[in-house]
Formats: sequence, structure tokens, C-alpha cells
Amino acid sequence: MNQQLTKITPTSIAEGCYKEKGSKFLAYAMPISSKEEVKEIVNRYKKEHHKAKHVCFAYRIGNDIRANDNGEPSGTAGRPILRQIDAANLDNALVVVVRYFGGTLLGTGGLINAYKTASQDAIQNGLTSWNK
Repeated sequence: MNQQLTKITPTSIAEGCYKEKGSKFLAYAMPISSKEEVKEIVNRYKKEHHKAKHVCFAYRIGNDIRANDNGEPSGTAGRPILRQIDAANLDNALVVVVRYFGGTLLGTGGLINAYKTASQDAIQNGLTSWNK
């Protein structure tokens, strides 16, 4: 029996946070409907957090997906964020993670874990209200 899982579309902005070795990862999960909207939102977060080192993101709008590392080593930010979007079965969803560098390098594994955990926190915080 092959059942399709019902996709969940966020209905509001949910926030999450993860801290590691002085770095702070602020995550925002939200509904979106177009690529143009993604650009506007990401630019808004870049302006709002102009002192942040990186503003990474991933989104899914149906089969249209994108993951962006924004200067982090390739595959250490956008892909872990996208994996959390898919793990939660989200659609029409954008997750932005803002990193404030704490002075200590986390390494590839540390970055993957940090972006994954921050995204997961925001999504979990949102699922409570999105599923109602």
C-alpha cells in the first residue's frame, strides 16, 4: 500500500535557534508562493541581520527546490536545511538560517549539524500551529 503523505504548508513564520562554540544560528520557517517572494524575503533578512556572517536558505514550491550556502562550504548549509523541509513534508515553504560567527570554526560536520538543528527547531516550533 503506497500512501501519499499530505504536504504541510506553513501558515505563519516560526522561529528556531541553535548555538555552538559562540556562533548563533537563527532560523525562520515560513510560507512562500514564488521565487520572487523568496528573493524579497532573503534580502529582507540580509538587511535586518546586516552584521551576520551568512544568511543561508532552502525552499520547496512543488518540484521547484533550491538550497543556498551563502558562502559556507558547499553542501554544509542549504542542503541540510532542505533535508529538514523534506523530512517535515513541507511544501510552499522557505527556511532561512542566519549565522552570527562566534570566532571558532565548526568544521564541515559542525556546520551541517548546526544548520540542520536550527532548521529543525524552527520547523518543529511551527508544526504545532501549522497542523491545526
